[in-house]
Amino acid sequence: MGEILEFVDQIGQLLEVPLVQIGDTAVTLWAVLYSLILIVLFVYVVDRLRHWIVDKVLARTRMEVGARETAGAVFRYVMLVVGFIIIMQTLGIDLTILNVLAGTLGIGVGFGLQNIVNNFVSGLIILFERPIKVGDRIEVADVHGRVTRIGGRSVTVLTNDNIAIIVPNLKFITENVVNWSHGDEKVRFRMPIPVATGSDIRLVERLLIEAAQEVPEVLDEPMPGVRLLGFGEQGLSFELRAWSHALIQRRGLLTSKVNSAVYEKFMEHNIEIPNVQRDIHIRTGLETTEGESTD
Repeated sequence: MGEILEFVDQIGQLLEVPLVQIGDTAVTLWAVLYSLILIVLFVYVVDRLRHWIVDKVLARTRMEVGARETAGAVFRYVMLVVGFIIIMQTLGIDLTILNVLAGTLGIGVGFGLQNIVNNFVSGLIILFERPIKVGDRIEVADVHGRVTRIGGRSVTVLTNDNIAIIVPNLKFITENVVNWSHGDEKVRFRMPIPVATGSDIRLVERLLIEAAQEVPEVLDEPMPGVRLLGFGEQGLSFELRAWSHALIQRRGLLTSKVNSAVYEKFMEHNIEIPNVQRDIHIRTGLETTEGESTD
């Protein structure tokens, strides 16, 4: 029993060994462990509170999903800053002493952590200005998909292949962003339709509009439209323009449905779809130069 008490006493003395002096306060190993435990518990509690506010409290209001997520993110950042200050004061550390350390870190941030700070500031701009929000269909650079999460450093975009792509926040501030569902989820789709030369133009226009109207996801208002854009070696170049808001996240499926309906209409009315064929002539034989014989 005495050996156990002696061992516990040695551990206690080890934990009380000062590691660093901040002002008049000596930071011991026990203080570091204690603060780490408090930070982990505080982060856990804040995250649980954020989920409760977003999923329970704000879900009962008329706020959009993006607005709820934004409010939850702001709440989390504010609580983490307040919690850090409270934990430091609990340890007896005078935060005014940290001014020099903050200045040193500022220099380091300016050089080594510039991208991280840029992305964090960009994240705050996104949260407050809300050019994009959770659930939006966006295109930025070569990334196409639905926004599933907006974080302090990056935005998570889920593609139609169920692949999550992490995009730095700075991309959404410095590059052109296509937001298919910003403000109004109603979008006009343009589908090129080639038709063989000699087809009845008025009949083709009528069939294209009828085919679009037979697709449930295509809106009746505004009505679908057809344009004859030009002539070429592939025949007449029509463009079918149809409005929809049901399949913004799956544009390929809408295009497939409309194309299928158009093909069936064309088959019923014997409208030809051009099939370009090219004749290749191969020249054979031996070339001769002056003074040579082919015998």
